Amino acid sequence: MPTDTCSTCGRKLDLHDRHVRFTLPDPVLDTDEREAAAGTWMSHGNARDSVMMYVPAFGAFVRALLPIRLVEGHTLTYGVWLGVDPRRLQSIIDVWWAPEYRDLRLRGRLANAIRPWGLLGTSVDTVVRDPDETPYCSHSDDRDLDRVLRSEWPHDVLPDI
Repeated sequence: MPTDTCSTCGRKLDLHDRHVRFTLPDPVLDTDEREAAAGTWMSHGNARDSVMMYVPAFGAFVRALLPIRLVEGHTLTYGVWLGVDPRRLQSIIDVWWAPEYRDLRLRGRLANAIRPWGLLGTSVDTVVRDPDETPYCSHSDDRDLDRVLRSEWPHDVLPDI
């Protein structure tokens, strides 16, 4: 008989294959003006829906997916912001909705802390796995972030979000 709880950790199964989307990069979130700062540009009408943004004094940010593999085939996927070189933002915009998007490779820094590891500011590379999806974090020169990306984790790393 199917159950809606995990045999490993006892949590509801719908908590295991989740997508958690950060609304803003952490440095922007920590300001009074947030995305309303003068000169801010967003790819969509609000920060939650945007896939790119530029915030004066903080720089350029692009969305990426950071999958956390859990035991028994489950995945917690974070929709994170990456800080990218502002000089690259226009070229990213130019290909984002074009056929060339499938070949987009980005290098940036995580602009969101990931519980329980932290990792804010660590360098990460992305690849486009599916042209209809946001790029995925694929590799990091940072030993801790690369371990997070490559390892399978117990269910107790799941944050209570």
